[in-house]
Amino acid sequence: MARQKDAFYFDGFRRGADYACQAAKLLSEVMHDFNPDQLRERMDSMHALEKAADGVRHDMMDELVTAFITPFDREDIDELGRVLDDVTDSIEGVLNRMYYDNVTDMRDDAVQMSDMVVRATESIRELVDELPRFRRSKTLRELVFAINNIETEADHLFIESMRTLHTTCTDPLQVFAWHDVYRHLEQCSDDCERVANTIDSIVMKNS
Repeated sequence: MARQKDAFYFDGFRRGADYACQAAKLLSEVMHDFNPDQLRERMDSMHALEKAADGVRHDMMDELVTAFITPFDREDIDELGRVLDDVTDSIEGVLNRMYYDNVTDMRDDAVQMSDMVVRATESIRELVDELPRFRRSKTLRELVFAINNIETEADHLFIESMRTLHTTCTDPLQVFAWHDVYRHLEQCSDDCERVANTIDSIVMKNS
């Protein structure tokens, strides 16, 4: 059982992971039922999640400044809080790029990539739930590997999606727009993997 004085940080990590999950689900919903006329409204909803996630990180950093004892190194707490926040930031970035680049039609491979982000964030939430008992957890390393595997899948899909885009799309503006969106979707998966690797590093240093 985590010590009571550590609970603030573990709760903050959980909240950060939960906002990432909510953002990923919102992105997936937008892509599965795409309506460009609703994109601006969905961006506002996404920004509210991103702002809330920022608030969680700021609260944790404020506490960290004055804390005497922490569950692990201050630098690691700061890093994990940052990379969790990066996930939500990156997911918001996908919607922003779709709006900036005036995407009007959805592509199937982009929908698949958004679903991978949902899977990765759900695994992150499970991983963060295991963090308070990392010394005894039987599933923590499995979750790290699962997120790594999702990122590998996303990389492969990104490569094939970019090739399909450049070999089948004749509209240069659409090529530019989707090149941008695909890269931001890939960044989401990369950031999810960074969370998993950060937690893995923390566990290794404290076991």
